[in-house]
Amino acid sequence: QKETKDKESQRWLEGLERTQEVLPEEMTVVTVADCEADIYDFLAMPRNGNSELLIRAYHNRCVKTDDSVSKLKSAIASSPKMGEICLELQRNPERKPRQARLSLRTMSVELQPPKTHINYDNLKPIQLQVILAVEENPPVGEKPVSWLLLTTIVVNDFDDVIQCLRWYSYRWLIERYHYVLKSGCRLEQLQLETADRIERALETYTIVAWRLLWLTYEARYNPDAPAETILETIEWQALYCTVNKTETLPESPPTIKTCIIWIAKLGGFLCRKRDGFPGVKTIWQGLRRLHDIVQGWQLADATRLV
Repeated sequence: QKETKDKESQRWLEGLERTQEVLPEEMTVVTVADCEADIYDFLAMPRNGNSELLIRAYHNRCVKTDDSVSKLKSAIASSPKMGEICLELQRNPERKPRQARLSLRTMSVELQPPKTHINYDNLKPIQLQVILAVEENPPVGEKPVSWLLLTTIVVNDFDDVIQCLRWYSYRWLIERYHYVLKSGCRLEQLQLETADRIERALETYTIVAWRLLWLTYEARYNPDAPAETILETIEWQALYCTVNKTETLPESPPTIKTCIIWIAKLGGFLCRKRDGFPGVKTIWQGLRRLHDIVQGWQLADATRLV
């Protein structure tokens, strides 16, 4: 078996090392990762006192609880239930949006070193907290939600468990942000030739990606709020007149959802019944067109004043 340093998983160790190098002592960071970071060497890596891990478990490892050794999944499943929470599940390619009731369990374990590890004889158990959030009674035909997490964070009560689950849930939002940066803004297609140009472009596009993601989520979670909460007055006015082919403005601004759909239409969104909500690509393309339209409005105003 290869050592971790010779595997692709070495990037997790290097990432944690670099984080700890730049992290101020007065700040605590929690490294949140999916199943691919469930690596013994990563979990056992020396950490600063202000560095914690929160990892989704992949391997059904051997763990020691009290005086017995058993498999991770059976150990946590047999622990007492500490409570339940309701979770709003978002739409994805495999399911429709729905509400799920999750049962919560937690326990302290000593994670045993894997016997297949090349340095097994020199390895020691790792003290970790395990959290299980599982949907025990999913709707018929639906796959149950199940999160099995490993963490170095001290978990004393129900509120601590909820905090860990909340932090883990942010992983999807962060992944979505990088998707927007990569696919919505098409950063990789810029084909810039120097590191300096790439760095300057990244500084600009990170702001653009944030705004794109913010607009998308505002349209979904606050669809009926007035457009002025996300757009400048001249932006929604220029948008309204362009889409509706009129010079007459409404008495009040349209809603956020309406404006986002209009913007997406400028970017090529067809708005058919089966199309669902517009994605970040069409919203980004529409925003670029809206920017040109607003500039045209401003130029027209300036011309009239001459």
